[in-house]
Amino acid sequence: MFIQTEQTPNADSLKFVPGVPVMKQGTAEFLDSRSAMTSPLAKALFQIDGVRHIFYGPDFITISKDEDAEWQLLKPDIYASIMDFFSSGQAILQEGVQRPSDTEIHSDDPEAVQMIKELLDTRIRPSIQDDGGDIEYRGFVDGVVKLKLKGSCRGCDSSIVTLKNGIENMLVHYIPEVQSVEQEIDEDETVAQKEFEKLEKKLGEQK
Repeated sequence: MFIQTEQTPNADSLKFVPGVPVMKQGTAEFLDSRSAMTSPLAKALFQIDGVRHIFYGPDFITISKDEDAEWQLLKPDIYASIMDFFSSGQAILQEGVQRPSDTEIHSDDPEAVQMIKELLDTRIRPSIQDDGGDIEYRGFVDGVVKLKLKGSCRGCDSSIVTLKNGIENMLVHYIPEVQSVEQEIDEDETVAQKEFEKLEKKLGEQK
């Protein structure tokens, strides 16, 4: 197996491409060793000192490191863990924990929501996954599209520009009902939210 690495806009995140499918459906993200218990590969990767977050895309694995860790020291162990896993024939996730697609269109979705999901899936998600990240659709309320940034986008300053100037502009342009886009943060990510709001405010002042 030949594993390629690709840079991402986040200096602390690298995209590892094993040359074989990773996720058959959806994506998966692991923020700590506890959440990694559902995936043997993620569990092994978290045993490497310096690995902070892990994200599975369709054909890639994005690994984020601690700020003071060095890639040249991490890479050999990461390569070994990925190769050992794929040669073992194990499933990437335990049975029963496969993630459903967040952008699957349902029959009871309003027309605006259907259009939002279609644009996210066909126009926006592919470019973000190219950079080792992803977005998760979290809802549409009072003209506001709620999204969660994942993978290399997590904690990356440029992702805020992408969210506000890229995703928001496209959705507002094509869908009249959309007024703005906001990132939704889970309860265990309140510290990251404060940093996000600080950077978002700074971006707004520059416009």
